Amino acid sequence: VLLAVYVGYVGLGAAVLQALERPAEVQAAQHLLQERWELLANHTCLQGPALQRLIEGIIQAYKSGITLQGNTTSLGRWDYSGSFFFSISAITTIGYGNLSPSTAVGRIFCIVFALVGIPLNLVLLNEIGQLMLLGVQHCACRLEEVFHWQNKASFLMKTCALVTGLLLFLLLPPLLFSDKEGWSYEEGFYYSFITLSTIGFGDYVVGMNPDRTYPSWYKNVISLWILFGMAWLALVIRFCINLLE
Repeated sequence: VLLAVYVGYVGLGAAVLQALERPAEVQAAQHLLQERWELLANHTCLQGPALQRLIEGIIQAYKSGITLQGNTTSLGRWDYSGSFFFSISAITTIGYGNLSPSTAVGRIFCIVFALVGIPLNLVLLNEIGQLMLLGVQHCACRLEEVFHWQNKASFLMKTCALVTGLLLFLLLPPLLFSDKEGWSYEEGFYYSFITLSTIGFGDYVVGMNPDRTYPSWYKNVISLWILFGMAWLALVIRFCINLLE
């Protein structure tokens, strides 16, 4: 029965996503073909195969973190701060997919690094989650002692922890992303949940816009937000699991 519910839920999600996203995909494909034919028609010196090779080269370069800026290229995704952020996304299993090692040695190191880093990350997240839980329980005990509440104190503290976590990890960060990345609030909220839940599609990633200048503390703060936010969301998901079971 549980397997049937699971497959049915995934099937329902697939049907809804197909209905919502398929028309936009078809429209984008038609627009791309129209732009290509207009470019070839207006610039007869261009040849189709040569243009196709250029497009493929640009796509491959973009995947490697290189973008064209006038007559120069932008580098910086593999500087120390970018590499540090990639390391965080690797061991937290977010795996945005917008950046990956391109050398054989880098890929082998990434495998070894993740084999050690993923268990280390899980242990750390578990410890942070336990500290958060102990803090909530300690505050609930103090309220029970002071106001002689029994069931109310625990419910009140759990509600406060949920609301505080929502503010710190999901509701307020999109304001920062709107300022630093130029995203809308909805895009920032979407990025926050996709990141903290370790889904990590990679369609939105912080600190990757070559047209923007980011402060030195930005990615460090985001890394801390990811660690504590993942621990908090793991507690919420664990509570949901208990309800489902």
